[in-house]
Amino acid sequence: MVELLQAFSEWPGAVVLRRVQLVYLLVNAAHIVSIGLVVGAIVSLDLRILGAFKGYPISVLGPPLSRIAAIGVVLAIATGLMLFSVRPIAYAQNTAFLVKVGLVGFGIINAVLLHRSRHWPIALSGGKIHRGVKVSAFLSITVWISAIIAGRWIGFL
Repeated sequence: MVELLQAFSEWPGAVVLRRVQLVYLLVNAAHIVSIGLVVGAIVSLDLRILGAFKGYPISVLGPPLSRIAAIGVVLAIATGLMLFSVRPIAYAQNTAFLVKVGLVGFGIINAVLLHRSRHWPIALSGGKIHRGVKVSAFLSITVWISAIIAGRWIGFL
């Protein structure tokens, strides 16, 4: 495993990120913006599912906010992998990083399961919001905010 991580750190993109501060700064900023897309979109949708913003139908908010969050996740993973490549061995040993990766994985699984559930289309069509959808929304808020906290914690370990 260490050999694989070492090879990843020698990827030309990782070398550029280590040598050119501006490139690292821009990738780091893109990672933060990506996280903002995820959390801004998903927390807004989750709060609506939980009863906030009742004047805005889930049928209107759900599809675009879900897409924005999905785009944010893809961009956050891409930029996160670039940042990881700078010090992969150190990050692979960092408890906060491992917690963050686990939380992101859980958040993605939660979203996929929600979107594949039989209750999500009902909520999107303006029907009654099933308790399972609300539980998923609560978990989502908790998990994504926890992932941000874990991400901030990485630099302190």
